[in-house]
Amino acid sequence: MKISLPNVFLKRMKDILNDDYESFLRCYEEKPLKGLRVNTIKCSVEKLRSLLDTELRQSPFSDVGFYIESDEKLGNNPLHHCGAFYIQEPSASGAVNALGIEPDDRVLDLCAAPGGKSTQIAALLGEKGFLWSNEIVKSRANILLSNIERMGIRNYVVSSLSPEKLCPKLGGYFDKILVDAPCSGEGMFRKDAQAVLQWSEEHTKSCMERQLQILRSARVCLKKGGILVYSTCTFSKYENEDVINTFLNENRDFELCDCGFLSFGREGIDMPFARRIYPMDAGEGHFIARLKRNSEPEEYTPDAYGNSTVKESRETKEIIKKSKELYSEIFLKEDYPDFNVINDRVMINPVCSPFFEGSGIVRKGILFGEVRKNRIEPSHQLFTCAKMSELRNVVDFDYRSEQINSYLLGGELETENTMKGYTAVCVNGMTLGFGKASGGRLKNKYPKGLRKVR
Repeated sequence: MKISLPNVFLKRMKDILNDDYESFLRCYEEKPLKGLRVNTIKCSVEKLRSLLDTELRQSPFSDVGFYIESDEKLGNNPLHHCGAFYIQEPSASGAVNALGIEPDDRVLDLCAAPGGKSTQIAALLGEKGFLWSNEIVKSRANILLSNIERMGIRNYVVSSLSPEKLCPKLGGYFDKILVDAPCSGEGMFRKDAQAVLQWSEEHTKSCMERQLQILRSARVCLKKGGILVYSTCTFSKYENEDVINTFLNENRDFELCDCGFLSFGREGIDMPFARRIYPMDAGEGHFIARLKRNSEPEEYTPDAYGNSTVKESRETKEIIKKSKELYSEIFLKEDYPDFNVINDRVMINPVCSPFFEGSGIVRKGILFGEVRKNRIEPSHQLFTCAKMSELRNVVDFDYRSEQINSYLLGGELETENTMKGYTAVCVNGMTLGFGKASGGRLKNKYPKGLRKVR
């Protein structure tokens, strides 16, 4: 594969890499690396290895990240549909490890679409940990939400706001923040021809200004002792080390922490604590810097972090009553979640979510269902985030089965005559979607926009 790279870019890379420059160039004669990350919310590494026909070769960037050599389109695989794995360029999983996620952390992913890093964060958080994923472009925020639903994440908020508008309302709330900043994309040249065509040296400098604005907004949200990880998929010093140095000069209460515990890549340029990844480092191209805040955030407003106390109307109380009845029909659990009614939608509130006034929230917690006349129609997401063991009615098929292929195409399934009502459809023990059983047939409820095309 021959890629024509800009001369200005090549000159800069030669100055940066010196003796490694020739090996860098040779990488562009090779195919880009492909990978996936196992979603441990739904599937173990051992289980996915036993199921997939594709060989999984461990990557150095994550314990659950793997290289794949196969040309099979895994996006059509039922195991992908049910959220067993996320297709991800291998080195893209490195930045999340630098956060050092603890099970009960509150984490903000500020530039989150399409969701690879957000879903990786969520898999590391416990039942009480909380994820806020933001994406300024609304269409991309909807893609982010779709991936969060598919991967079975429960305790989250997805928003679509500029960092300048979002962050002041969340002062001092988060333990960890990831800023995977929009950049010139030099690390994607080998896999994306458009990235080469759109590149210019002037663009790298304009990206730097935007990246600094995002970091200045993000700092407001971080508590004392919290960790902020800044990452890009570019090689430009303007967008990497220069951004970090400028931010640290402006914010003396932040310090650069050692990323040396990460066992991949190489030191940053005159910044040994940061990490750089080049194509010859078994990835495509990334930069990672880990910052710690040493001061109390002046923006901290703890009174804002409770739930709003809105008086429930008689109609809302009736909807919640019906929701509880439906919940008992679907789930084996005896305790009810925290329901919230927004217009004609019934939501399940996330744990420890901050109260947030204003527009821009795409989804807060799980969509339980929608109000339809005198009943509640359960949502697809209610089943994708449930475990098979939690559900009353279940049909489970192997991912290679004709039944699952038919279901993903929108077809009805045969069931036992005794099965009645809303029923989860599972793939090798992992929830994929649902249908409604009656008279030995299961009416398909898999969303049309997610179905396979013949």
